Amino acid sequence: MTLTPEETTAMLLSLKVAVTAVAFSLPVGVLVAWLLSRRDFYGKTLLNGIIHLPLIMPPVVTGYLLLITFGRRGAVGALLDQWFGLVFSFRWTGAALAAAVMGFPLLVRSIRLSLDAVDRKLESAASTLGAPPTWVFLTVTLPLILPGIAAGTVLSFAKAMGEFGATITFVSNIPGETQTLASAIYTYTQVPGGDLQAMRLTLISIVVSLAALVASEVLSRRLAARMGSA
Repeated sequence: MTLTPEETTAMLLSLKVAVTAVAFSLPVGVLVAWLLSRRDFYGKTLLNGIIHLPLIMPPVVTGYLLLITFGRRGAVGALLDQWFGLVFSFRWTGAALAAAVMGFPLLVRSIRLSLDAVDRKLESAASTLGAPPTWVFLTVTLPLILPGIAAGTVLSFAKAMGEFGATITFVSNIPGETQTLASAIYTYTQVPGGDLQAMRLTLISIVVSLAALVASEVLSRRLAARMGSA
């Protein structure tokens, strides 16, 4: 199946948006998952609820909140534009931000479950030998939660690839700039005779998402097997 230039552009933009979203959200996701798993603090339940809100809220609500917050005239967006020249609204960077927000709960949940499953005695043993907390995390905890990080990363990537509602609300549907696979499919369904193109992009989306899920499963099993044999 040969892709048209428009289909190729939409697919490459989706990959660019998904990779950027995961790259920037992964370090934050590890930190937030660690806080939720290992620390008790005031507002922990509220933080956990806010992080998981995108899973249950309509995506257009998330997109609208992003628009009024990170838009050119938004409370945060105006400052970022003025100080750093960083603009999110109606740019591919905004699509990456929307994808990161929508995939963040899946990322944090996978990593937190892995952290909860780590045997605390191993960390305590390393601490009693004089290792500082950061070194304990890097040498003991982090290797043990790699399968969870891998699974969360791939799930977040797959979610970013298929994101639509928040993205189209926040950055619209601009060909070559913000038109991802999902929004391109929507466009083709709205024009006469666009069914074939919509079906082609749908098949591409299914293949990419399925490949991501299979890769997540294979990677998690290999990491778990490697740690089990170590």
